[in-house]
Amino acid sequence: MLDLNGKNALVTGIANDRSIAWGIAQQLHQAGAQLGITYLPDEKGRFEKKVRNLVEPLNPSLIMPCNVQDDGLVESLFAAVRQKWGKLDILIHSLAFAGKEELSGDFSAVSREGFTRALDISAYSLVQLSAAAKPLMAEGGSIVTLSYLGGVRVVPNYNVMGIAKAALEMNVRYLAAEMGPQGVRVNGISSGPIRTLASSAVGGITDMIRHVEEVAPLRRTVTQTEVGNTAAFLCSDLSSGITGQILYVDSGYCIMGM
Repeated sequence: MLDLNGKNALVTGIANDRSIAWGIAQQLHQAGAQLGITYLPDEKGRFEKKVRNLVEPLNPSLIMPCNVQDDGLVESLFAAVRQKWGKLDILIHSLAFAGKEELSGDFSAVSREGFTRALDISAYSLVQLSAAAKPLMAEGGSIVTLSYLGGVRVVPNYNVMGIAKAALEMNVRYLAAEMGPQGVRVNGISSGPIRTLASSAVGGITDMIRHVEEVAPLRRTVTQTEVGNTAAFLCSDLSSGITGQILYVDSGYCIMGM
């Protein structure tokens, strides 16, 4: 039985009710985990208000701002986790960003600034958050991130985000090797395309989803709940022998040649 009672889980990346991180948070809560939630701070506080209202039914014990490009905010986040819980069992990394101009047209047109920003937010942030979480996971734990097929195959318009996801997946393997001796498992989920705030920036996302629905063995794309169920599994003792892996939750699309 999947049981996360007594586990403290920090979930990053919830923007609205379409976020994959929102689906994960719901399933972790259903399995009994105590939740901490982060939001991206903005000057008018719109993101904070939206996220607080959304997650209220999950009764999180911690809601904190987190911008991974601000080291001070990351330090404050994990200081709050230590003060509130004393330890951390689960970290969900669901963070990625590239400018809309980098998600269409020719890949070679990407700017140095756009390339660096995408890799920083989408890939380096897993290393950054894992390093901050490591001292709080002395008793073991589970770190789960979100990837996509565009990290291993060329997907039209995915461009620099594909490079970022490739880096992210190698981060998973290196972190798994480093943190395994202390009982921390690090895995990734490669989800099929889902309509989210982030994916809406990818040129032709609607056509991409329609193609998956036509070609994937299950003849559909996946849901937030299905990704959330897989994340909950990876955070539970049921997956105690799994680390350094990228699990595909994409209705089988990744197996198809044509």
